[in-house]
Amino acid sequence: MVTRAERNATDPDLGVLAGRLLFAVQRELFTELAARGFDDLNHRHGAVLAYLDPDGVRATDLARLSGQHKQIIGTLIDELEALGYVRRRPDPRDRRAKLVCPTARGLAQSEAADAIMATIQQRHARRLGRTEYDRFKQLFTDITEHQRRHTGT
Repeated sequence: MVTRAERNATDPDLGVLAGRLLFAVQRELFTELAARGFDDLNHRHGAVLAYLDPDGVRATDLARLSGQHKQIIGTLIDELEALGYVRRRPDPRDRRAKLVCPTARGLAQSEAADAIMATIQQRHARRLGRTEYDRFKQLFTDITEHQRRHTGT
């Protein structure tokens, strides 16, 4: 009988593959961010940082976009605010709501992260060829969105 470990070593399922990719990308991204002076961040913060816009975004939208619970996003926002990456301000379209806005440090981190991610993606595009890489991303996006619709996230 084949063990789960053996099966996932030779024929990994979608969850295992997605996890391996996520963890490897996070490891490279946050190691490089630390080398660039953003050593107070950890991979959990990516659920907020990946979706921040210069004009700000509501916490409820961050939860929806990232697929995380609102409570988790709230905790991450608190942490990032204490670290100086974001600040909360009233939403000019609805004074009852708050926007999570990047600070100057948050914008600098976003620029660094975008450059690191571009390098990672370019490396994979060179390895597979641009057409094949673009097709991979298209299919991966389709599967991801289909799964999120299926589970209501």
